[in-house]
Amino acid sequence: MQIQELKLLNFRNYEKLQMTFQDHFNIIYGKNGSGKTNLVEAIYVLALSRSFKQANDKTLIRSGTDLARVEGTIKDKYTNTYKVLLTSEGKKVKIDNNKITKISDYISKINIVLFNPNDIKMIKDTPSIRRKYLNIAISQLNVEYLKNLNQYNKLLKARNAYLKRMYLNGNSLESYLEVLTEKLITIGLEIYESRKKYIDLMNSFIETIYQKIANVGTLQLKYCSDFASKNKEELLKYYKKNLSKDLTFGKTTFGIQHDDLEFYLDGFLLKDYGSEGQQKNAVISWKFSEIEIFKKEKEVTPILILDDLFSELDQDKIENIFKFLTNNIQTFITTTDIEKVENYLSNQEYKKIYVEKGTIKEA
Repeated sequence: MQIQELKLLNFRNYEKLQMTFQDHFNIIYGKNGSGKTNLVEAIYVLALSRSFKQANDKTLIRSGTDLARVEGTIKDKYTNTYKVLLTSEGKKVKIDNNKITKISDYISKINIVLFNPNDIKMIKDTPSIRRKYLNIAISQLNVEYLKNLNQYNKLLKARNAYLKRMYLNGNSLESYLEVLTEKLITIGLEIYESRKKYIDLMNSFIETIYQKIANVGTLQLKYCSDFASKNKEELLKYYKKNLSKDLTFGKTTFGIQHDDLEFYLDGFLLKDYGSEGQQKNAVISWKFSEIEIFKKEKEVTPILILDDLFSELDQDKIENIFKFLTNNIQTFITTTDIEKVENYLSNQEYKKIYVEKGTIKEA
């Protein structure tokens, strides 16, 4: 899978842009703040209709304008044109100029794997951040997963609202709560199975990849869930047992909304005992494992974005990472040090793209 052409209108600091890319390596270089990350962010938005940054869609629209457009031509088995339109009122997505009414039907068409320095939060931060990364990864593989996730969140919101109503009124029908609970469990089990399958797939790749990058250490993932090893009947009992607690807190205290993912290196929890370098290597290993899962499950090679990956890595780690970067995967590399990256691509075809204050110069 490759992006052949990208067109931008009023996206971040780009007023207007139209450019083509090389099928293999594309090096985007320039000074900090010039717009390198904004360019790869646009490719990510084209694929997933959202930014990889903690950004509101409105912030993607160039200051002083009221509409942004990201358009790209993607070559896979077929060649299609994709478009994301962003306004202050929301966003619209199109494929070959046909409007797609549900975002969930758009996502998974363009497969993308991205590394950004902020991804270290996947190890360090809260369970909700790890669930976000997991949800994005699975959604690109399984269209039904995102639909189930949206439905689960709606049911969870409805159940929480009804719990508060029951607590305040005291005479609300418990039968309605039971209906909501049963639906929540049914969809929750489907989400749990999708997550478990994905983590199992990750574990089949990540240990070997970590050792190839870091040269030493055994990395494994552990999926932590309230739903683990429980069937529907057992879960119904748990929710019934927790009812008084749920009423007191005014929310559902049990379920897959509390799922977490733990990284273990040589048997030790990486979040607590791992160094900054080990944590970064683990995240990189996760990203390259994503690529292998796409190949195995969808028989597709995703687009790879490496945003400022090499700024803090030593030479051995960089050399090991470049061993994974073969010509059959379109790769975008952003850097402030073009010579450093070129040294590792001396025997490869690549395109240089110089960025300065939102303007592009192709070499």
